[in-house]
Amino acid sequence: MLIAQISDLHIGFDVDNPNERNLQRLNAVLDILIPMAPACLLVTGDLTEFGSLESYRRLHAALARCPFPIFAGVGNHDRRDEFAQVFTATGRDADHVHYTADLPGLRLVMLDTLDPGHHGGAFCESRAGWLRARLAEAPDTPTLLILHHPPIPTGIAWMTAFPQDPWVMRLESIVRANPQIRRVVAGHIHRALLRDWAGTTVAVCPSTSPQVALDFRAMADHPDGRPMIVDEPPAFAIHQWDGSGFTTHFGVASGQRALARYDLRMKPVVEHIMAEHPAPNA
Repeated sequence: MLIAQISDLHIGFDVDNPNERNLQRLNAVLDILIPMAPACLLVTGDLTEFGSLESYRRLHAALARCPFPIFAGVGNHDRRDEFAQVFTATGRDADHVHYTADLPGLRLVMLDTLDPGHHGGAFCESRAGWLRARLAEAPDTPTLLILHHPPIPTGIAWMTAFPQDPWVMRLESIVRANPQIRRVVAGHIHRALLRDWAGTTVAVCPSTSPQVALDFRAMADHPDGRPMIVDEPPAFAIHQWDGSGFTTHFGVASGQRALARYDLRMKPVVEHIMAEHPAPNA
């Protein structure tokens, strides 16, 4: 089963432009994902730049061509009320956008880490109580935990969380106590990365909008002109669930000129490889 993920779309960055570059970048990713026929698409926050109703409507229209379920959550650039007016199929209580969904043999838990007015994540006791209750409903079902802010240090000074952050500690204690959580997936960083955490793995999806520069230096006291956002290709993640574990792939939506194809010339090469490593059910 393939689970597609996109993140940090930032639709509406170019205000009043219905064909803005971030929308073009999103469409380039969808052109690749749709033929893969994933079981669903996760959209892990920062759907819009400013949280306007028009930007959510524009995004909803762009996603309408996807022939599979879409599970969307909110990030620090989103506004819950406007989001919920357009993405009406998602779950929401009085305060948070969080909900569960079931796929064959796998449970999805969408978690809200939005802290309005702040860049970083939040996970209050109210949300902790909700998550504990949802995990207690299916303690033996493999679970994918989905959120916007990854609760991990990234090494990128201005795009990171720290182990001593109260919200990180609260979430870690719950994840560590629930081994049915087989993977945590997030966005926010605008880069692809993986880290072991709380007895599982956190996989961070790169963005469909421009990426964050890969720079591990401390932030200077005075601006030094370093790149912060870079024009790397729009990207996505694919999480492959085989019933026992996840394999995560990251892909980009440009520069994919084919250098070899599965034709008569390549057929003997493929047959030789497959004969050396036959599939278990072959």
